[in-house]
Amino acid sequence: MSGTTTAAAALRRRAAGAGANRWVVLVVLCVSLLLVAVDATVLHVAVPAVTEDLRPGGIELLWIVDVYPLVCASLLILFGTLGDRVGRRRVLLLGYALFGVASGLAALADSPQLLIVARALLGVGGAMIMPATLSILRQVFPDRRERALAIGIWSAVAAVGAAVGPLLGGFLLEHFWWGSVFLVNIPLMLVSLPVGRLLLPESKGDGEGPWDVVGALMAAAGLFGVVLGVKRLGGGEPVGSLFTVLPLVAGAALLVGFVRRQRRRKHPLVDLRMFARPAFSTSVGCIVLAMLALVGLELIAAQYLQLVLGLSPLETGLRLLPLTFAAMAAGLAGARMLRRFGPRRMVCAGFCLTAFAVVLLTALGRTDDCALMLTGFVLLGFGLETTLFGAYESMLSEAPQEQAGGAAAIGETSYQLGAGIGIALLGSVMNAAYAPGLSGVPGVPESAASSAGHSLGEAYEVAAQLGGAAGAALRHAARDAFVHGLHVTLLVSAALLLLGAVMALRLPRVMQCEGNGPVEVPAQRDAAESRVSV
Repeated sequence: MSGTTTAAAALRRRAAGAGANRWVVLVVLCVSLLLVAVDATVLHVAVPAVTEDLRPGGIELLWIVDVYPLVCASLLILFGTLGDRVGRRRVLLLGYALFGVASGLAALADSPQLLIVARALLGVGGAMIMPATLSILRQVFPDRRERALAIGIWSAVAAVGAAVGPLLGGFLLEHFWWGSVFLVNIPLMLVSLPVGRLLLPESKGDGEGPWDVVGALMAAAGLFGVVLGVKRLGGGEPVGSLFTVLPLVAGAALLVGFVRRQRRRKHPLVDLRMFARPAFSTSVGCIVLAMLALVGLELIAAQYLQLVLGLSPLETGLRLLPLTFAAMAAGLAGARMLRRFGPRRMVCAGFCLTAFAVVLLTALGRTDDCALMLTGFVLLGFGLETTLFGAYESMLSEAPQEQAGGAAAIGETSYQLGAGIGIALLGSVMNAAYAPGLSGVPGVPESAASSAGHSLGEAYEVAAQLGGAAGAALRHAARDAFVHGLHVTLLVSAALLLLGAVMALRLPRVMQCEGNGPVEVPAQRDAAESRVSV
């Protein structure tokens, strides 16, 4: 009897130890994600210092800023599927090493060209790290209830990283030189490498058939072209420009060829049959729409806070912090909400709440309304993170475990594409609504009004050159036109978010848990009990 009791106690201790290890693994994965998320935004505040020190040209400066997300988005599918074949931990650890080396190279760069190369290598390392974190998480947490909580923590960390980047960069620039924004990665990577090797489990897919190298390169080149074209559109480049149209057309053609190639292969790089599952394809679409709204709105909100209200960059970052804190809260509460309401209600409600917040923000004007802004940003952050959490969790749970790396890569690629399309689309809407408001300003020449119609910042420069009553009139008209454009853009965003809410109706009503059956929504459980009582 005592032997049986001792064996049972040992079994319980081993089970507890395994549970503890899962959460330690989650901590390691979240640190990885935090570094990648921070590095995506930390350079933004250092651009003036980099410009002063390295003297890059306009094109070189654009590549310094954009090459990291561009390369990262292009290679996500390549490294996500490679991890399924050769081992996800192996790819993740290689990503750690490359990220650390590239960070040192970027910190010590003495020319714009070297900094561009270093940022590109950082993008390669980020593409190795990001899908591996989600696919390992999928393996380590086989129970969907626990996995939902883990994804909530993971997504909260991603929200923190995006917000911490500019604040950390600003703090470092006040005390050190611009290279310090990269140098902080190195000690963290030196710790992550041995800890990851010791604690992270190795996993891979079924390994059937050879890895499709040609298909992987086609996907990478196609995504590079599409993302580059979208980024150029978002940067205000003409739609008919050869350097905008050519990448888009070539990228789209390569992606079409990639899809056709995968359909013909017996062992495809990405199993496109996953998209035949309504929950998977709908989740991907919801991620694109949510990011489309978020990134475009954040960009315009930052311009509104600085150029209309006259806040400093640090004050602007602090005003946007409530959005991040609300997103963190939604991520941490996401698992409970998913169990209680199910994916369909959760994602649909998240879209509707975000649309309500966006419409509420149309009340913003030329004067600072802190209470309205705080309310709107909190609702916006909570609603969007609720949407992203439910969509990511449903997408990852719908994918077979052997395809976890590919599924995670598809999710992250959708995230990046949604962000790029959001900047291009909402930026175009903003410009279309803003520019007409500057025509016919008294005392302002037509050529000056045309230049001022490019952006609010340029309008202020033109107004300063004109001076006098004409300059003051142009400045006043530009502010009013920008606020009008902001309202139009917010309404377009609300319409897109409501479209997302309709799309979310294709998601499952309840949360299906492996081996445990569905988690019932309370209303369904009450209805079932009433039927039994009758």
